[in-house]
Amino acid sequence: MTDTLGAPPEEQLPEDKGSVAERRPMTCHAPIKHVVVLVNPMSGSVGANAAAEARDLMAGFACESEVVLLEGADMARTIDKVLSGDADLVVVLAGDGTARAVASRAGPDGPLVAPLPGGTMNMLPKALYGTTDWKKALSVILEDGEPQYVSGGEVDGHAFYCAAILGAPALWAPAREALRGGKLKLALTHARRAWRRAFSGRIRFDLDGGPRQRAEALVLISPMISRALEEPVGLEAAAMNPHDASDAFRLAAHALFDDWRHDPAVRTRPARRIRVSARSRVPAVLDGEPILLPADSTVRFLPRAFRALAPRPPAAEDTV
Repeated sequence: MTDTLGAPPEEQLPEDKGSVAERRPMTCHAPIKHVVVLVNPMSGSVGANAAAEARDLMAGFACESEVVLLEGADMARTIDKVLSGDADLVVVLAGDGTARAVASRAGPDGPLVAPLPGGTMNMLPKALYGTTDWKKALSVILEDGEPQYVSGGEVDGHAFYCAAILGAPALWAPAREALRGGKLKLALTHARRAWRRAFSGRIRFDLDGGPRQRAEALVLISPMISRALEEPVGLEAAAMNPHDASDAFRLAAHALFDDWRHDPAVRTRPARRIRVSARSRVPAVLDGEPILLPADSTVRFLPRAFRALAPRPPAAEDTV
């Protein structure tokens, strides 16, 4: 009777089942069954082949997955539709602003978010994954990543998860990034622009309702990348106060070449609520993206801004 129990072994395991068996298991640290990969092929360093490459990579893992393109005026609607669906993990391969938007809309109660390096500055992906290779980062977290709360800040409806620079010296950030990328001419262009605005007006601020202060600029750093904060007790607030042209030049040099915190014109402390005002709109850089804030703005610390799927522990490559 044993000869009639079934077909030969090779017929019991059809080819499609064999291919499924070869798929790599998902991380054991989170129940992830459905993954959506959001791809904007036109942004930053993503590239036209990214969607196909993402499909190929996801096909090697034991989960349901789909790749969704972010295009044109429907981007916001597409993001909202994905976040309101049943995805356990939303992977973002797009620009810096899009990654922040997805993380902000997901919030602490939404699906896990994996903001991969697909933008220009990639501050958040570098802090979480320590690499600019999105395929490497994605493979690592799918295999062994775990959910982690990411803290950050919010100002005028804009979220940031690494750092915010408020005031005219915010314009030094693009210069530093261009220099890091070896683009000396672009770095000098940004530096000249920042120098012209270096004395265009100071900002006034208070930390957690304390005394009103003035500064040339205010830098707010999340606990994830701060060298000074070990626990998420608030944003590290660093006030920059160059007294004259020589101080400003030295501070600019620190901003471009090394750790600005060593400069005597900088003082720091943690804060959870920061009120900022100026005579006109305040130039700012949030996670590497320049914006203009209202003349009166309030920054709030978000101890649990969203949940990321990240290595254990996060890379925090760009600590400052």
